[in-house]
Amino acid sequence: MATFPTDRIQPRFLIADDHTIFAEALRVFLERKYPVIGVVGDGRALIEAALRLRPEVIIVDVGMPVLNGFDAARRINEDSPNVKFIFLTMQADPNLAAAALGLGAVGFVLKHSAGAELLTAIDRVLHGKSYVSPKVRTDDWVAARSRARQFARELSPRQREIVQLYAEGRPIKEIAALLNLSEKTVEFHKHHVMEALNLKSNAGLILYALKQGLISTDSEPSARANTPHHRK
Repeated sequence: MATFPTDRIQPRFLIADDHTIFAEALRVFLERKYPVIGVVGDGRALIEAALRLRPEVIIVDVGMPVLNGFDAARRINEDSPNVKFIFLTMQADPNLAAAALGLGAVGFVLKHSAGAELLTAIDRVLHGKSYVSPKVRTDDWVAARSRARQFARELSPRQREIVQLYAEGRPIKEIAALLNLSEKTVEFHKHHVMEALNLKSNAGLILYALKQGLISTDSEPSARANTPHHRK
């Protein structure tokens, strides 16, 4: 089992996962060793909680609703570059792992891994090193990172938001409210993305979101927001 330095204050953890039972079980598991200061269920809630609670470590599901784990982590990293991230996913996809590694020393752990592996990943990340589950394999990590960088260039953060929300099945009106945009602006972004990526149908847009890890096959759309969320 992973061991940790005894001459330091215990790092505080924030958990982000839209599966409530899994998130609560993870909280109980972690609290055997670390203080857990919060659990949230979507990417926007994660950003708000991270700015408010200032955790040292965030364990985040890649395929969260409203805003995926990668984009949420990128925004948090801009404000709090010292926060450590452990990404969880069901997908043993080296391209997703490469995208995560773009944030520096992070963990990338499959959800069906044993608890001991998660502790190992935490230990590595707290010591400034990256950890990727052994089941995530690629012949060429350089090529995988290059593909991840290309994806980041293909769409702007705003466009990725709109693609994800649309692929989750949210209507244009709701997307506009969540992003504090007009419906015409949302339609414009969607049309531009489909043209830029040569997508011919809404199904193609959803498939693109799945392939890029913006949504997950094991995720369900979160409860509909009652009030608009203003982007920070």
